[in-house]
Amino acid sequence: MSSEKAVTPRVAVVTGTSSGIGEAVVKHFCEQGFQVLAVDFNPIADAVKRFGGVDILVNNAGIQHVASIETFPEEKWRQIIDLMLTAPFLLTQAAWPHMRKKGWGRVINIASVHAQVASPGKAAYISAKHGMIGLTKTAALEGGEQGITANTICPAYVKTPLVDNQIADQAKLHGMDEQEVIEKIMLKNAAVKRLIEPSEVAQLVAYLASDAAGAVTGASWNIDLGWTAQ
Repeated sequence: MSSEKAVTPRVAVVTGTSSGIGEAVVKHFCEQGFQVLAVDFNPIADAVKRFGGVDILVNNAGIQHVASIETFPEEKWRQIIDLMLTAPFLLTQAAWPHMRKKGWGRVINIASVHAQVASPGKAAYISAKHGMIGLTKTAALEGGEQGITANTICPAYVKTPLVDNQIADQAKLHGMDEQEVIEKIMLKNAAVKRLIEPSEVAQLVAYLASDAAGAVTGASWNIDLGWTAQ
């Protein structure tokens, strides 16, 4: 009699998947044989309808707006906070009963090095990312006895369309050309002088989503090229 038994593929919901980190995470999960729902709207309802539950939630969707506090539009502030802090909370809340019922779940929040430090011109983004760490820690404490872990990943600048747009915005804000922005602003505090590949972040997501990471929760994982080592 074979010792092998059928194992139902885990169901992962990933937001913000059209490019960059989200796209890389989806690719990696698919290579692992997961059932992946790559969406931007109503992902938990869709996952429950299609697969019967959610095992892994990766909150990755994000946008950016660069402006000084004095000129920052209120509507843009609310949009960023809603998308990057309120939505991860609501998705976590929706996924929780399914994870609790199984006694196993992974919540992985993609924050930023700006969840640890600040830069001028990004009040809403930085506030949302700092808040995401607080949400992660609370979820870790509440999920510990239910088999649910929650962790945050904090990358420095990754090669994504979002970062490409930031380069242009920062150039305008600081009166620099785009190459100066990369060298003097984006990589100023980095020990490793390059941008990060999305696949590098996806590899850490895969670890945190695995059984091997069952003892890891409430943590903030920096992939920041040495930025916060100072």
